[in-house]
Amino acid sequence: MTATTTAAKSHLAFELAMLAVLATVWGASYTFIKLGVATIPPITLIAARTFIAGALLLAVIRWRGLHLPRDGRTWRWFMFQACLNSAIPFTLLAWAERSIDAGLAVILNSTSPIFTFLLTAAITRHEAVTARKLVGVVAGLAGTCLIVGVEALDGLGRDLTAQLAVVAATVCYAGAAIFGRRFKGLDPIMPAAGSLICGAIILVPASLLFDQPWTLHPSSTSVLALLGLSVVSTALAFTIYFRLLETLGSVGTTAQAYVRVPIGVMIGVVFLGEQPTSTAWIGLVCVIVGVAAMSIPSRNATKPAP
Repeated sequence: MTATTTAAKSHLAFELAMLAVLATVWGASYTFIKLGVATIPPITLIAARTFIAGALLLAVIRWRGLHLPRDGRTWRWFMFQACLNSAIPFTLLAWAERSIDAGLAVILNSTSPIFTFLLTAAITRHEAVTARKLVGVVAGLAGTCLIVGVEALDGLGRDLTAQLAVVAATVCYAGAAIFGRRFKGLDPIMPAAGSLICGAIILVPASLLFDQPWTLHPSSTSVLALLGLSVVSTALAFTIYFRLLETLGSVGTTAQAYVRVPIGVMIGVVFLGEQPTSTAWIGLVCVIVGVAAMSIPSRNATKPAP
């Protein structure tokens, strides 16, 4: 085995580890949102989320001695990315989780790799669309349903508007994963900070107009959830996300939507003593196969058509 091959495998292992970290911190966001919207309206919760996370990343950029891009075109891209990846989907999810279970939201939101695959195959073709990736998409979705359990789908259809909101958010995430490739070459913290700042520019005035946040009395639990959502599930997550778009591609990065579910199951096993069903273990295997198929490049991979 050559030194180059060893380095490549080591690099891939690191990127897959980052994918697992992203899945974990974004998987935690469903719990943070559920706790947050209990006493904080959705628009205000997400406005604060984007503002705090954007301000934190801006401080890190200044601490590193860097500067955000100043050209208008990049900021227009940041604004569009904010609509696709934070302002619209974050708010839709927060609104939906006021009436549907987090488990159902996870299932619906885990379909983002499917939409990313379909958009890539039908429209953008910015990366190779292979039969192996299609198998990965299907295996991952099947595994997610097996892990969560059929009973989690019992509420499907009762809160149709909220469920459609989650699906709409999922389509936004798929579009964001594709559009985010435009920032290739930038330090990952730049599009993360820029898009969050733009998201705050959109949402803070809406919060002031509709929710009058100075009149709210959020619980300490909701405030702590907001801080966790902002720092861990947004600032940290977005920095990792834009890095992975460069290294694993759009379809590979959205595979973390599947990884969230088995990570949640393993946390329950380790910390809560839960015992998954036999179908959950089968589902876990399906998810691993699906993520590998979507994320690990084949030896004979060819470049996508221009």
